[in-house]
Amino acid sequence: MNVTVNALLRDDLRDFAGYKSARSESLEGSAWLNANESAWANPSDADATLRRYPDPQPRALRSRLAALYDVEPAQLLVGRGSDEAIDLLVRAFCAPGQGAIAIAPPVFGMYAVSARLHGARIVDVPLVDGEQGLCVDLQALGDAALASGASLVFLCTPGNPSGEALPLIEIASLAVRLRGKALVVVDEAYAEYSDVPSATALFPAHENIAVLRTLSKAHALAAARVGCVLGAPELIDALRRCQAPYPMPRPVTEAALKALTPQVLASTAAHVAETRGWRERLAAGLRSLPQVLQVYPSAGNFLLARFVDADAAFAQLLEAGVVVRDMRAMPQLGDALRVSVGTPDECRRVLAALDADAVGVAA
Repeated sequence: MNVTVNALLRDDLRDFAGYKSARSESLEGSAWLNANESAWANPSDADATLRRYPDPQPRALRSRLAALYDVEPAQLLVGRGSDEAIDLLVRAFCAPGQGAIAIAPPVFGMYAVSARLHGARIVDVPLVDGEQGLCVDLQALGDAALASGASLVFLCTPGNPSGEALPLIEIASLAVRLRGKALVVVDEAYAEYSDVPSATALFPAHENIAVLRTLSKAHALAAARVGCVLGAPELIDALRRCQAPYPMPRPVTEAALKALTPQVLASTAAHVAETRGWRERLAAGLRSLPQVLQVYPSAGNFLLARFVDADAAFAQLLEAGVVVRDMRAMPQLGDALRVSVGTPDECRRVLAALDADAVGVAA
C-alpha cells in the first residue's frame, strides 16, 4: 500500500474506474467493430492507419521511456506533455474547489494555472535571492505545506526561470517530512542539462515522490507534446483513471519512438553537451556587458539575467530579430529577461544585439 496516495487521493475517486475505451481491453480479432470507427480510411490517409483509435498507453513507447528514465513501465504514465501530468495530479489530489498546492515562485506558471482552474488554493513560498542565486527555501516550503494542508508540493529542478538544480538529499529530506501528508512532485523538464541525478533514484525509499519528464526540451519534440509522470504504481494507476481516453495520437507515438532509438539518442546527447558549453559562453558574454546587472547560474538550457534597463534590452534584441522571454511581470523579476541557449550563431546574435564589442567573448 502506498501510504501517501491512499491518504491523499480524493475520496470520490477511490472506486472510480474512469472511462473504459474500446482500446482499453486486450482483445484479438481481424474485424474490429467495437469502437464505431469508419469502415473506410480517409482518402488523405495514404497508410490507411488513422481511422483506428490509438492505444491509450502505447506499450512500445512506455517500454522505451521506462528504459530511458530507468524505471519500470508500471511506474510511468505517458501523456500530452508534462502539462497534462500537472493537471492530472491536481485533479486527482485536490477535490474541486478545495485543497491546496505549494509552490516557490517565480516558477513555471502551469502549477498555479492548473490549481486555479480547479479551484485549489495556491500557497506561495517565494524563492530567496542570495549568493547562490534564486533558491528554494525547502524548509519554509515544507512548513507552509504542512500548515496549509497542501496535498501537492511542486519543485522545478532545474528551476524555470531560476536555473537552480536541487540536491537529491534535500528533496529526500522534504519527502520524509511530508510522507502521508503531501506528494512531492519534482519537475525535471530540463534534467538532461544538469549534473544532478534524477529524483527517480529516490523512489525505493520515498513513495511520496513523483517525477515529471518531457521530450519537449533536450529531445527537441516540443510540437509533438510527449511527457510523462513517473512514480509508484498506485499513483500511476490513480492518474490513468483520470486521464482522457486517447491521449497519444499514433503519429505522435511514432515520432517519439523514432526519437528514442540509440542513434538519435546519441545525437541528442551531443546537442545537449554543446548547449551546456554555449550556456557558459553566453553567460560570460552577458556578464561582460555594462547593461547587465546579474546573470544567474543555470543548470538548464537558458539564462536568467537582470538588466539596468530591461525594456531597452528587450527592444534591442527584438530589433535584431532575437526574441527572448520577458520576465518582468513575474514576482521579484521586474528587471529580468530569460534567454534560451540557442545555436552558436544565435548566441552570438544575442551578444551582438546588446553590445557589438562582446561578440568575441563567445567566439
